Amino acid sequence: MSDLVRVLVADDSEIFRSACCRVVDTATGFELVGTAASGEEAVDRVVELRPDLVLMDVRMPGMGGIEAAARTQEVAPETIVVLMSVDSGASSADSAFAVVGKRSLTPSALKALWESARRHD
Repeated sequence: MSDLVRVLVADDSEIFRSACCRVVDTATGFELVGTAASGEEAVDRVVELRPDLVLMDVRMPGMGGIEAAARTQEVAPETIVVLMSVDSGASSADSAFAVVGKRSLTPSALKALWESARRHD
């Protein structure tokens, strides 16, 4: 069994999805296992791939990130979901999930997010 953290990236923006995948690929201890371009696809991929961590955009057409995160927790409660937004004013006031800024995602920030989420799990 691998000690790598298995990560799924879900974002409707191809540009950000690619950038996020590069961060995961360069972060020590993390493995990119898949991507999704919508909330619906993200939930399907979670069921299929069983990632440890999902990095999910808050705002996506169709099922948004908050709803997809809630559904993810229903189908895979062991999976940790981190919501991301470019909106610096985004908050998790209407969500049980933390929201982080997309611009702050770096390999070291990814590791810190994972460690923080694991402590609260």
